[in-house]
Amino acid sequence: MLKMLDCIRHRGPDGQGMYFYNNLALGHRRLSIIDVSEAGAEPMHWNDILTITFNGEIYNYIELREELKKQGYQFFTDSDTEVLLASYNFWGEDCVSHFNGMWSFAILDKRKNKLFCSRDRFGIKPFYYYFDENVFVFSSEIKQILEIKPIKKVNEKILLDFLATNMTEHTHETFFNNIYKLPGSHSLVYDLQENTFRISKYYELKYHEEYSKLTIEDSIELFKTEFARSVKWRLRSDVKVGTCLSGGLDSSYISAVASGQYRKESNEKFTAITAEAVEEKENEIKYAQQVVSHLDLDWHVTTPTITDFNSALDQVIYTQEEPFKTTSVYMQYFVMKEAHKAKVKVLLDGQGSDEILLGYIRYIASQLSSLNTMKKIQGILNANRKYGVSVNEIIRHYLYFSNFYVRKFRIKTRTSLLKSKFRESIDFSVIKQLSQSQHDVFALQNMEIFRTQIPTLLNWEDKNSMAFSVETRLPFLDYQLVETCLSINNNYKIVDGWSKYLLRKNMEPVLPESITWRRKKIGFNAPVNKWLPDQAMILKEINDSELIRSLYSGPIQKLADRNIEWRLYNIAKWQKLFNIDNL
Repeated sequence: MLKMLDCIRHRGPDGQGMYFYNNLALGHRRLSIIDVSEAGAEPMHWNDILTITFNGEIYNYIELREELKKQGYQFFTDSDTEVLLASYNFWGEDCVSHFNGMWSFAILDKRKNKLFCSRDRFGIKPFYYYFDENVFVFSSEIKQILEIKPIKKVNEKILLDFLATNMTEHTHETFFNNIYKLPGSHSLVYDLQENTFRISKYYELKYHEEYSKLTIEDSIELFKTEFARSVKWRLRSDVKVGTCLSGGLDSSYISAVASGQYRKESNEKFTAITAEAVEEKENEIKYAQQVVSHLDLDWHVTTPTITDFNSALDQVIYTQEEPFKTTSVYMQYFVMKEAHKAKVKVLLDGQGSDEILLGYIRYIASQLSSLNTMKKIQGILNANRKYGVSVNEIIRHYLYFSNFYVRKFRIKTRTSLLKSKFRESIDFSVIKQLSQSQHDVFALQNMEIFRTQIPTLLNWEDKNSMAFSVETRLPFLDYQLVETCLSINNNYKIVDGWSKYLLRKNMEPVLPESITWRRKKIGFNAPVNKWLPDQAMILKEINDSELIRSLYSGPIQKLADRNIEWRLYNIAKWQKLFNIDNL
């Protein structure tokens, strides 16, 4: 237990606790956010019948506490953890449907001799587990399980999925054989007597018909109200709160709403953290500067260099625990490092905005598929003028993402150097579902929120932020806001070619026009060509990896695609860092 806790000291530098009960041991590392006194320490007990270890925040804990007080409950701390325990006592396993927040927790119920575990709706907080005939182990990070079970065998299926389809979070499996993750929106109940467990889903995304019938003016106002509430709840903290600021739409609006609320309550400047890209075409610093000046923020900027990248290369791979598809993860890592330096313990971030407000080009293409020919043409021309993408790019996105056979052919071509037995075992089922969902915007959003896009982004963010003892909170992924946005008429999300129209209209009164009506989306990209070693060094590392050699029929001579080059390089580094055996 001590080894498991020691290896995640970064997740909770403020305290440590353990509790033993018959054949069960619970451990906790504390990051003090709400009620930083000793009263909020964990594992926390409730009336000698319940004990919890909890990672995350229940944002509506104040409202729940008042509701439970009316039912006769008394509270002795100001923590959300105590409210969580009382909620379980009152509502049982259904308590999770009353929570608005992010969580990964385990509650020992002595009355029923069971362990009730749960992960939040979108899987913002991690929950890994391993089981065999002798033991059940759960944790916040994979490396904790490796302290108990030093697994060296790679999960072949996930490895091939990563190489072929670029996906890693679409299933409950991990790169480590027999280590799993509890999916978001699911609970796990372990019977301590029988040593068996069951997993069940507690949440499905709801479509609210009444929101789809609102006028565009009412839809804009509804978004404003729900987003303000989401931010307000995520500012609840007894420590310093700040935000990531790229200069893009999402982070700029979070900064505007949060800084206004924060200054009213604390009378202090709101802190913003920005990572400046070294390549001009990727650099949004001038936009971030405009936001900072307009809102009078306390601004901290980090400009990572190639030296910083080289110093962090192995550390980030170790932090992430599994191979990842893009070096943009490093930019986020440096943001979290700067936040820690600025003594910001809670950081707001904009994950989820593109998925709920149709910010990606593929969503424009998906929306166009439901229109008649004339409206399709008009929509493409509008997107070309307002979104900053070419007509050819929109058409290519539509034809590619909506056609399963085209995507399958491209993947087959991209993996042509794999040994035939591995090429034949590639699973295309998720790609097929994604292609089919391209014709239905709601279905596509559902897929990306629960299975592909969002789970991947959340995994990177949690690992990077917690590496520096920073808790990130995501206003756009408030489940009530998500349901609201997905239910609002799609024609109000992309208007005359302007993406995220609901967001832009709410930005108009609080931010400069140059920010509100920006055309081109840049993203959070790292300078790959400058940071990565030359290809000769990379190819040597790749071909020296016995794991990669076991996948391919011969040495890899040249790679034209830098994305695939990074994936293979990442796998080679990962194998070495975690001492993984060959296939």
